[in-house]
Amino acid sequence: MQVSDILRVKGGTLFTVHPDEPLSRAMNDMAEKDMGSLVVMANGDLLGMLTFREVIQQIVKNGGQVGATTVREAMDAQPQTCTGDTDINEVRRMMLEHHARYMPVMDQRMLMGVISFYDVAKAVVDSQNFENKMLKAYIRDWPEGSAPESEDVKL
Repeated sequence: MQVSDILRVKGGTLFTVHPDEPLSRAMNDMAEKDMGSLVVMANGDLLGMLTFREVIQQIVKNGGQVGATTVREAMDAQPQTCTGDTDINEVRRMMLEHHARYMPVMDQRMLMGVISFYDVAKAVVDSQNFENKMLKAYIRDWPEGSAPESEDVKL
């Protein structure tokens, strides 16, 4: 399974923020839309990611206040990215290794979407459920007289 398979199911809605926008406005957008991340874009380029982790870190750094902080000051300027062709197992490894909950999906310099750890986990579970269903159907429809040679195998 590839990242493009997840994006196809998830849809193409993207939420972005400009780096010079006040952090407080970005936080309001995240809360209103119930999102854990915003992609930071300027002039069509990916500049970073703003997630609830960066927001909390910045608030703690500011002594519990948002103040006049901009998105640029709080964002992760070097987020992990992947492409639509990236294998889902590679994405899982990258997310776990870098503690990334959100990952922008890029095609060269174009942002194609964002996948979350939840999206990846859901895709894996859905895939496993489908495979289990197919295996159970195959076993249930096993032709008479063509059982495995070993009598030790119980189906």
